[in-house]
Amino acid sequence: MISNPGAPVKQEPGPNKKLKPAVRRLGRWGLGIFLLLALAAGGARWLEPPPLALAFSTAVYDREGRLLRLTLASDQRFRLWTPLADISPFLRQAIVLHEDQWFYYHPGFNPLSLLRGAWRTYGQGFNPQGGSTITMQLARLRWSINTRSITGKLEQIARAMQLELFYSKDEILEAYLNRAPFGYNIEGIGAASLIYFNKTPAELTLPEAISLALLPQAPARRGKLGGGLNPDWLRDRRRLLSRWQEHYPLSQQEPALFDLPFNWRPPRELPFLAPHFSEQLLNRAEKGKQALISTLDLSLQKIVEERLKTFIESRKSLGIVNGAAILLDSRDMAVKALVGSAAFFDPDIQGQVNGSRAKRSPGSALKPFIYALALEQGLIHPRSMLKDVPTSFAGYRPENFDREFLGAIDATEALRASRNIPALYLARQLNSPNLYQFLLQAGVTGMKEEQHYGLSLALGGGEISMQEMAGLYAMLANRGMARELRWFRDEPASPPRRLLSAEASFLARAMLTRSHPPQVTPSAHPLQYPIAWKTGTSWNFRDAWCAGLWGPYVLVVWLGNFSGQGNPALTGEQAAAPLFFSILENIAGDYPDLPSWPDLPPPELKQVEVCAISGDLPGPWCREKTLTWFIPGISPIKVDSLHRPLLWDEEKGRAVCPAYLPPSAQARTGEFWPSDVAGLRARQGWSRLPLGCLVKGTSQPPRITSPVSYGIYTLPSQAEGLAPLALSAVSDGAVKRLYWFAGDAYIAAASPGQTVFWRPARPGLHHLRVADDQGRADSVMVRVESIMGKSLGRE
Repeated sequence: MISNPGAPVKQEPGPNKKLKPAVRRLGRWGLGIFLLLALAAGGARWLEPPPLALAFSTAVYDREGRLLRLTLASDQRFRLWTPLADISPFLRQAIVLHEDQWFYYHPGFNPLSLLRGAWRTYGQGFNPQGGSTITMQLARLRWSINTRSITGKLEQIARAMQLELFYSKDEILEAYLNRAPFGYNIEGIGAASLIYFNKTPAELTLPEAISLALLPQAPARRGKLGGGLNPDWLRDRRRLLSRWQEHYPLSQQEPALFDLPFNWRPPRELPFLAPHFSEQLLNRAEKGKQALISTLDLSLQKIVEERLKTFIESRKSLGIVNGAAILLDSRDMAVKALVGSAAFFDPDIQGQVNGSRAKRSPGSALKPFIYALALEQGLIHPRSMLKDVPTSFAGYRPENFDREFLGAIDATEALRASRNIPALYLARQLNSPNLYQFLLQAGVTGMKEEQHYGLSLALGGGEISMQEMAGLYAMLANRGMARELRWFRDEPASPPRRLLSAEASFLARAMLTRSHPPQVTPSAHPLQYPIAWKTGTSWNFRDAWCAGLWGPYVLVVWLGNFSGQGNPALTGEQAAAPLFFSILENIAGDYPDLPSWPDLPPPELKQVEVCAISGDLPGPWCREKTLTWFIPGISPIKVDSLHRPLLWDEEKGRAVCPAYLPPSAQARTGEFWPSDVAGLRARQGWSRLPLGCLVKGTSQPPRITSPVSYGIYTLPSQAEGLAPLALSAVSDGAVKRLYWFAGDAYIAAASPGQTVFWRPARPGLHHLRVADDQGRADSVMVRVESIMGKSLGRE
């Protein structure tokens, strides 16, 4: 008695000793087959059809069908279901020819094959041969049957008959081809053809089909081909080709295909490309989808990856070790490239974190949307004059990045230079929506209550992801229409939502459009499109951003550390902008024939002439004029009052008044800047003319800047009374003196720009007033409290 029926039987001397055990075993087989037939006829017809479904892998492709990644199924196998109609006839015929010539004629098992296998295994002592049909092999794979025992073989036959009762031959062949082992942990012809040959089963050539047809019967031995040079596999390949030629005549060219070099890709070389993008795509996909054809362009992806890697290598000495980038096409919102970190497999930088999804402080990268809203709400036009001067916003006194103030600056330059004071001035005036409401409408997630941010949101006090940032800039490219990012090639575009007018969006793009920053050397490759771009640097140098539009494309790059560690080298202008332009220049070099991208202004926009310095409509005394865009009915309209005439005695070099006009008096034009700007302008080289007699009605009333109206000020008590409170006001450039009053009580006189200190007589509500030397005034109400007690009474 043999303890292991599956073990090969050794040949014994003498015919009788060798024949009798074989006859006994054959008799046992025959009896088993007879019983099995009886069982099948009596009961199997009433069984439910056995399900053939399996867990399958998912293949991720770029937009051109290039494989990015193939995932493992839940059982750690590579497996892709392929309908029989999508499998090459070469492969179907080769499998049937090699494994089961009588497949289309037997009832699930082939008695002659079983008897022949039993005789050669047990009668002649050769290597085990089971005589299994394709249906029997499918049964073994489906129910994980151990067929090395007679009982297991009988169960296999029964299950094969069950399959034949409920499925057609083509369905059985299809199921087998999708379950058959093809070496390593590869199952099914879909995964095998993709892994080994990088093509679908329908695209297999005859040599490839015959090569794969050999694998299911010996996947462990033949699957490790070592580039197709396994001697056993080459021998079996020639034999199967010879049999093929007996059944299917070949053309004269087909045999020569077997002599060509054999390109067989080992599974270890399976692509693992765009890992952060692929991971996000898999998370977004419907469950059960085997093929995900994405919007990603692998060629663009490689450019972005290579530029980011090279840039990081060149800046490691500065401590810059990580970054991310996203490129999308605003026309259909397709994500063309996405790099989530500088090195996916580098644990030192937490490389598997997808930086494009991480919430980071944007610095000044959100300022374009403050200006776009201001344009839409009629607060400015592109050449409006704004103030970049020391300013208190309800006690908050912000500075610029360079800790300098420029005085007067037009809106376009203020945006490009990322000046904080003009941005805060505009952000404070925005209404329905303000910046916070706009970001919510745009779909920025995870924001806290509006009170949490205050004005700091305008300077990057919130957090936003690169993908959300890319969507915002794409909205500018799409003339104010916001849409969701697209990840799948055949995914329909989301319905557009208007966030800005076409006019405001166009003007914001125009204000951002400029040449390279000074530290970026222009490339030899001409950039086919103009670039509208903006940088951002977060507090404590944690994040460096550059985001912008290049024709229809949106590019956002980020440099920093996922840990949040700061680094003085992480600035938008010095770090992120060079990377941004490096990526675009390499794309331009690889794609020199990009189609034109006309960016025509909306028809409602008009160009008007304004005074170049003030940005207002030219008055009779404006000397320099320029053109700017206006949104009719919305953009602010004001006649220039900065330039005013005064009479000047050329002989004596002084201003004169009309009642005392000497013959040498002539009209001269002067710039009359507000007092808070005049001092800065003087340091920049501006010379103020001595004041004379001006045309009435051309100057502006004063404006109190400190204290804040209805503010509450707590002052410590001193020996002389309460501590003094600083009073300051902005006045017109033609004003010589300002006069301060508390109620009806005179406080002091001061020159424009001079701070006056007032000591309140007691706590309480006080009415403070300032008047200029031309009779115009401004006033505020303030509450003064003592540290020793609450306010009492009213003055």
